[in-house]
Amino acid sequence: MPPKQRKIAIMGYRSVGKSSLSIQFVEGQFVDSYDPTIENTFVKTTRVNNQEYDLKLVDTAGQDEYSILPTQYSMDIHGYVLVYSITSPKSFEIIQIIYDKLLDMTGKVHVPVVLVGNKKDLHMDRVVTQEEGRRLADSWKAVFLEASAKQNEVTSKKCVADIFHTMLMEIEKANGNVQEKTGCSIS
Repeated sequence: MPPKQRKIAIMGYRSVGKSSLSIQFVEGQFVDSYDPTIENTFVKTTRVNNQEYDLKLVDTAGQDEYSILPTQYSMDIHGYVLVYSITSPKSFEIIQIIYDKLLDMTGKVHVPVVLVGNKKDLHMDRVVTQEEGRRLADSWKAVFLEASAKQNEVTSKKCVADIFHTMLMEIEKANGNVQEKTGCSIS
């Protein structure tokens, strides 16, 4: 089977780790310095459930409540990784505004989303609880994960790649291509 082409936008408030998650996934490293992103596109081929994907990750500039989302974020984008920092209530507030703007812009009632609470390695500075993140994701019918780009770790001892693999599965589900996992087969 030829690889499926998928485009994912990574969005959120400034300084929440959007670029760090992208670089950790694509290059397998954590970049400690902070250089505000205007917009970057990363390309990576990955395999999920025996299907190869050519992934294009659009690492967006940080948005705030006044940002006007460029229309290209609603066209040719298959799914959205929405990121907030568990240390920033403002970023959690902004992610809800971004989600509402996405729905308005796409004209859809549901878009494939993975909500990521990043910087879980800074648990001593946590202000947004895991339960708040889970509740928000549930209200969107989205998947919720907490991550540390720095430690390459996601909820349940997975790695950052699982964010993007989960996003691909959500896109497939939205397209009606659900692959049920089954433990037995009858022949």
